[in-house]
Amino acid sequence: MSSPTDLTAPLAPSADELPDGAEPFGLGSSAPRTDALPKALGIYPYAADLWAEGLLWGAVLRSPHPYARIVSIDTSAALALPGVHAVITAADLPPVPEGTPEGTPEAASDGRGSADRPVLASGVVRHHGEPVAAVAADHPDTARLAAASIVVEYEPLEPVTDPEQSFNVPPLHPDGNLFRHLPLRSGDPEAVGEVIVEGLYQVGRQDPAPIGAEAGLAVPRPDGGVELHLSSTDPHGDRDRTAAGLGLDPDRVRLVVTGVPGATADREDRSFQVTLALLALRTGRPVKMTLTREESFQSHTSRHPALLRYRHHADAEGKLVKVEAQILLDGGAYAEVSAEALAAAAAFSVGPYVCPNVFVDAWAVRTNNPPAGRMRGEGALQTCFAYESQLDQLAAQLGIDPLEIRRRNALATGDPMPTGQAVTCPAPVAALLDAVSTAPLPPLPLDDPDSEWLLPGGPGGAGDPAAVRRGIGYAVGMVHMLGAEGEDEVSTATVRVSGDHATVICAAVDSGQGFATLARQIVQSVLGVSEVYIAPADSDQSSAGPSARGRHTWVSGGAVERAALMVRHQLLQPIAANFGMSVELLTIADGKITSYDGVLGMPVTEALEGKELWATAQCRPHPTEPLDEAGQGDAFVSIAFCAMRAVVDVDIELGAVRVVEMTVAQDVGRALNPRQIEDRIEAAVAQGVGLALLEDLRTEGGRLVNPSLTGYRLPTALDTPEVRIAALIEDRDVVATFGAKAVSAVPAVVAPAAVAAAVRAATGLPVGRLPILPEDATVG
Repeated sequence: MSSPTDLTAPLAPSADELPDGAEPFGLGSSAPRTDALPKALGIYPYAADLWAEGLLWGAVLRSPHPYARIVSIDTSAALALPGVHAVITAADLPPVPEGTPEGTPEAASDGRGSADRPVLASGVVRHHGEPVAAVAADHPDTARLAAASIVVEYEPLEPVTDPEQSFNVPPLHPDGNLFRHLPLRSGDPEAVGEVIVEGLYQVGRQDPAPIGAEAGLAVPRPDGGVELHLSSTDPHGDRDRTAAGLGLDPDRVRLVVTGVPGATADREDRSFQVTLALLALRTGRPVKMTLTREESFQSHTSRHPALLRYRHHADAEGKLVKVEAQILLDGGAYAEVSAEALAAAAAFSVGPYVCPNVFVDAWAVRTNNPPAGRMRGEGALQTCFAYESQLDQLAAQLGIDPLEIRRRNALATGDPMPTGQAVTCPAPVAALLDAVSTAPLPPLPLDDPDSEWLLPGGPGGAGDPAAVRRGIGYAVGMVHMLGAEGEDEVSTATVRVSGDHATVICAAVDSGQGFATLARQIVQSVLGVSEVYIAPADSDQSSAGPSARGRHTWVSGGAVERAALMVRHQLLQPIAANFGMSVELLTIADGKITSYDGVLGMPVTEALEGKELWATAQCRPHPTEPLDEAGQGDAFVSIAFCAMRAVVDVDIELGAVRVVEMTVAQDVGRALNPRQIEDRIEAAVAQGVGLALLEDLRTEGGRLVNPSLTGYRLPTALDTPEVRIAALIEDRDVVATFGAKAVSAVPAVVAPAAVAAAVRAATGLPVGRLPILPEDATVG
């Protein structure tokens, strides 16, 4: 990793630079994760580990059809089984408010758009695996047997699985088949370049594939409410949606967040939570549900498959003149975040490049495929693959180096985006490209038997070693941080200090991004207290919003900082008054309070002795606005950028691809924890490489054909390349908390495009789809 640059204040030493026995302390240090040890020891509490006295087990019956009418449901056989305590269907849900379309109770609202997804199917099933009924029994096997014994008579309908057909078929849902159409118009439609290239690109369905089981426990409360223990990434949103589904006031539902075993998207679908809670209320006993791996693939959302048509115009020097595009996202059976993903796809359709004329039509449509939803860089990833492929085409036609054509068009601070919004945050695109281009290249495979495993396909997998070609490709991408188009972003935190320790109370869920560690570092830096406890998150605390788009570093971290600064003022004010000076003349560093003149030097623990101080604060970034009918508007709070160089070896006879190395340069704003940033980048690169070469949740006629960890191929340690961090550019974003930017999404966005560019360079083939199949990399 390169040395941090452009800092206005020195960072604390990294863990490697500390004396023996010392722990990293404060912002800028590579403090270890607070949950690292219990996870390594296997004692970290996950939802699948929970237990309660009198526990029952839940199971769900799911539709075997992607599209069908429900003629009848007979639950009598299930109810007759010994040990079965309850069977529920859509008829057991609270009454649907008048005017709500059939099958779409208010419980379906997920706070992300149209309330179009039912908890349990009523009248119609719209995708394979949609929940139809649920059972509670005294043993998990009994529950699954009972669910399987429910007799449902279906009238199968012809599913719509091609998103292009969705425009021309009868509505699949009372809300229609179009989630959103977003036209973007900027500049002169008559503009024409000297060189024109066109391309058609496809991106498959990538699943978040959470390794940890999706599970939960519901416990009925004496007041008629329910307490849910879930690996939620949005406790208040999930509480409110569950309460609506149960017909209860939100204060009658409490959601306690259990350990989240990693999340790059939403952890559970809404029906899981409501169904689990309803079974507990119906039986009056705790109910636990743990999904099988197949159910997990069927129930949670995946990345939007996309079809993208592009036409780029450029002048003879390679400067962009006009970009025209048609973007089609397959949202699956229900709305979820399709409208939001489409906004990112359209707004970032040109990428981190300057183009005066942009004309885009983007659609997100309904099909009978599995629902698509939130996943790192939703919308931005699909377009990144397309526009980077287009730039490679332009470079080839003009005889310009692929790196140079990107430099000539690189976006910079102050440049306008196609939406008309000026880029006010740091945008070091050219510097990122320079960083990856000057990094040393990895050596070529050695010509000895011991290096055979380094060839594509591994030992015995490669054909003739002479058929292996090396390719080098470049890509640059961008993602927005926080919510967009007028979404209100706010988080609340409380910091309480007593004696030699502090407590942070914030409902921000640490889903793997390291927020708990960051909160600890913030309090350490502001107050000089080394022992910081992070209270478990639940819905009784003030809302912190969902874990998505890097918002907890910015918004929740900002709330923690503000609360800590308020406590700091409470601590220093009486001390300053005693010495006849202002609080601003006192500093806290290395666990000591010192004055500007050196007269005062008091340990923080001494100043806190016998005191208990606390404060609550909120953080709310500046507002944004929706895109108008021409796709114009200041829709985004800030943007993060990343450049990559991919080096691949391709067996051009077999089409086998090995990613040798990924070199990354990233715009991080400020490195709050350098080691965690490196870890997050490596994980995101692995996810991007997975989409580039392996991951594809396939359907046939709307039915999932590989819903397992053997059928759905994830990258292993042998598939994950060496990741070289060429630079972390620390050009602070002045409007962001600490000046820091989100780091996890943008590498996942850029990596697939970089791998495709490298395969294209090795083979000379166009490479127009993700994942790249062997036939896409086979020459001759």
